[in-house]
Amino acid sequence: MLKFRRFFLASGILMLASELWKQYTLTFLLGGGNYNWWYFPFQLCSIPMYVCLLLPWVRSRCVQQVLTAFLVDFGMLGGIFAFFDTSGMHYDYFPLTVHSFAWHILLIILGLAAARSDQAASSWSDYAGAAALYLTCCLTATGLNLTLDHLGTINMFYINPDYPMTQKIFSDIAAVLGDTAGIFIYIGATLAGAAIFHFLWRFSTSRAL
Repeated sequence: MLKFRRFFLASGILMLASELWKQYTLTFLLGGGNYNWWYFPFQLCSIPMYVCLLLPWVRSRCVQQVLTAFLVDFGMLGGIFAFFDTSGMHYDYFPLTVHSFAWHILLIILGLAAARSDQAASSWSDYAGAAALYLTCCLTATGLNLTLDHLGTINMFYINPDYPMTQKIFSDIAAVLGDTAGIFIYIGATLAGAAIFHFLWRFSTSRAL
């Protein structure tokens, strides 16, 4: 774990700097000084930035493993599946499109690096901790959605009940079962997908041993 701390910290700083540039560009160069809450940095694919900034300073071994598991299970999941529907990664301003693609590629690299850095974090208890962190983020996102909704369009984690589901497949489910059911099925599917990633990680770790 120690040999990867500098990598995670450098990645977190790079992501933070690029996110600040993105927010400035969207607000002032493209938005005429008006902030667009749709781009507030609290999506699933934003959380690894905060994890990378925090991880090198954490001394609790248990918390370290949970954060590592989050990068592998949920961070890499978000990075990979973003490429199944890249519509949200394209901007009218080409440098922002490059930033979006580079960001999601970095999420995959971070997940692979995390898997290599701490094989002990591949236990199911660490998946449970990462899942709890994900659900906490979902609750926080819901709070942001409901609290800041009056300021503009905001849909953190794509689970704002005031907007129809936009994610592929889940939008079709929501059209049939309703948005609330679609949101819960989406969250459940994310948990299941992360569990599959974790199982593959555990399997590869056991084979390596």
